[in-house]
Amino acid sequence: MSDKIRVGVRPSRLALKQAEEVQRLFPGFRMKIISIETAGDKNKKIPLLGYEESDFFTSEIEEALIDGKIDVAIHSAKDLEKNMPDKLVIAALTRSISQMDCLVSKDNRVLGNLETGAIVGTSSNKRKEAVLRFRPDLRVKDIRGNIEERLSQLDKGDFDAVIIAHAALLRLGLGYRISQIIPEDILAPHPLQGRLAVQIRKDRPDLFKIFGRIHEK
Repeated sequence: MSDKIRVGVRPSRLALKQAEEVQRLFPGFRMKIISIETAGDKNKKIPLLGYEESDFFTSEIEEALIDGKIDVAIHSAKDLEKNMPDKLVIAALTRSISQMDCLVSKDNRVLGNLETGAIVGTSSNKRKEAVLRFRPDLRVKDIRGNIEERLSQLDKGDFDAVIIAHAALLRLGLGYRISQIIPEDILAPHPLQGRLAVQIRKDRPDLFKIFGRIHEK
């Protein structure tokens, strides 16, 4: 295909890396990246607890897709809302590069060795509950921002540790920051974590033919 396909992503370095990952599956396929701020990107002070399986990180991108301003949307699969708009469909889901969660902490401590009362940052209710089951003596606080912003908050001393998806750190080349890959018996991974979803309109069978080939690749 000679023309560039307009691809909508969130405005972060991680979102760009995710788009590049999809593009690598098609060496001759050209994409024009269009960054679109979502409500989740604009409102970084709102706690995410309760927004899981909502369109907090997808709505504006999906609206652009429906309106024809972009041709394709690439999302972190676990950011997808439970009920997406009827006009849209997921053409492909990539395999996960890692489903695991990681701890990034001061002094490279693992979860079991954090000091009593240490502050752990996460934006996921599931992660919060898992941490408190394992270490009820810890304090878990909501953290917002992209991956680099979360690591900056840790480095500034706002938190003693933060929980981040292993796949995100790998994609950003930040694996050296990992203090611990959290065992599944402590924190069971999200089934879609690390996977990328390619979303298109249902009236674009031409794109479905292309992207359908990377399903489970």
